[in-house]
Amino acid sequence: MDIDYQRCEFAYRPGSGQEHQRHPVVVVGAGPVGLATAIDLAQGGVPVVLLDDDNKLSAGSRAICFAKRTLEVFDRLGCGQRMADKGVSWHVGRIFHRDEEVYNFDLLPEEGHQRPAFVNLQQYYVEGYLHDRAQELPNLDLRWRSRVTGLVQHPGHVALTVETPEGEYVLEAAYVVAADGGRSTVRGLLGLESHGRSFRDRFLIADVKMTADFPAERWFWFDPPFHRGQSVLLHRQPDNIWRIDFQLGWDADPVAEKAPERVIPRIKALLGEDAQFELEWVSIYTFCCLRMDDFRHGRVLFAGDSAHGVSPFGARGANSGVQDADNLAWKLRLVVEGKAPDALLDSYAKEREVAADENILNSTRATDFITPKSDASRMFRDAVLQLAKEQPFARKLVNSGRLSMPSTYADSALNTPDLDGFAQAMRPGAPAADAPLLNAGQRDWLLRHTGGDFTGIYFAGSVRDAEVAAQAAALAGEAIPVKTLVIAAQGQGGPGMLEDAEGLFAARFDATPGSYYLLRPDQHVCARWRSFNVQAVRAAVARATSNTAAPRAIEQPVLQMEHA
Repeated sequence: MDIDYQRCEFAYRPGSGQEHQRHPVVVVGAGPVGLATAIDLAQGGVPVVLLDDDNKLSAGSRAICFAKRTLEVFDRLGCGQRMADKGVSWHVGRIFHRDEEVYNFDLLPEEGHQRPAFVNLQQYYVEGYLHDRAQELPNLDLRWRSRVTGLVQHPGHVALTVETPEGEYVLEAAYVVAADGGRSTVRGLLGLESHGRSFRDRFLIADVKMTADFPAERWFWFDPPFHRGQSVLLHRQPDNIWRIDFQLGWDADPVAEKAPERVIPRIKALLGEDAQFELEWVSIYTFCCLRMDDFRHGRVLFAGDSAHGVSPFGARGANSGVQDADNLAWKLRLVVEGKAPDALLDSYAKEREVAADENILNSTRATDFITPKSDASRMFRDAVLQLAKEQPFARKLVNSGRLSMPSTYADSALNTPDLDGFAQAMRPGAPAADAPLLNAGQRDWLLRHTGGDFTGIYFAGSVRDAEVAAQAAALAGEAIPVKTLVIAAQGQGGPGMLEDAEGLFAARFDATPGSYYLLRPDQHVCARWRSFNVQAVRAAVARATSNTAAPRAIEQPVLQMEHA
């Protein structure tokens, strides 16, 4: 039976902050992004302190749509299966205009992926499962009711003033990750701002408990007969909870519209007068598309909503925030361990700023289509929707929220450019696609064997080269290790080899016998070759870690914490 994550409270631990040590990393904010960052660091052996000013998880469903890539990150953090089991899997979206279906789309039309295109799962479950995983890691120190009230950057560390029920104390860290949300206290303490565009519209979110026969799909209505002139979005969640978003318009009273006597008639207009349901949670939201100019400020790095904000259409908020954590944690770990220079952290800011711009562009376009601000733009939108029923070209113009996709860091300085000819899908900078494998005759998946450290993937075809195997094994023992997977064609494997079930790995990676891919710890491709060369791999690892000379490790805590 599930814990009631909406209502459980976590105790403040007396004596927190009485230690006299400098921590490698302090993360501020125990939402999905802060928890993911802290877990990733702790799993990699970095002692981390996680601060949160509250002692509860999210109230209400909030972020609910978690994309395939985010689930793959959660797999690596040790809680992806739990989220997939609890969540409602879906991949089909339907677009309606007035009382007609315009068209539908499939977000994962091919087989051979472990995770679905999306699962719908209330944010309090996501935070709860991440919290449970965090509790399993002895070098992750989670401190509730710990509010950051001051921040001073010094040449070698950051000093945080932390307010607790026992009073204030000063906490020192080599680096601070600010994952404390759209109203970031850390951002304010540094005198920084986010810039962008505000949208003059209001939306009502209603979480409704009911038994209904709607399929597990995303349904979006433009100008439906039950809510004329506006838009409506419907999603199914676990526990017979349904999320319904109603566009209200800018003139709507945000206080009055939350009253049950205003919400219930809207829901009955959609479901029917005789529908039986209970209101679980109601909220009114407006939104902005904005970001900070720079995600890095000295030894403070911003992630998630503290760094960038988007409209909710397209599920780009929480998903992009978790991908921030995925990008940042491995780089912080290598810097803390003295295996990479501080300059590697600049690549976090550059890569994720580009990703934020991509998300903001898509989010802004969706919002402009959903909420036309002139008669001309509304006429254009309605004409597009009418054409889309019969004309495939018009469907590309319909925008009810382009659903979140992981960013490809195509222009990253960490990539080693291709010297050999390959198809473009798995080019340097791209997130690695999953593929089914056979492991000693049992079903397995590629991404289960990657992440956390650099991973090489050698496609042996039908013959394993002993010299290649020996050189690849040597890479596993270097200062920045590279673990190499050897994949054979189905039916051609030998001891220690994985087999390419159904040939999908070779197809998705354009792999021929001898091909070698190098993946970063966050499972993005950073180099690939048609033949293995150990020196080329070493050079690619050096490039991907900004290494010109190995820096000195930062001073470790005086009171060492046990590593996981």
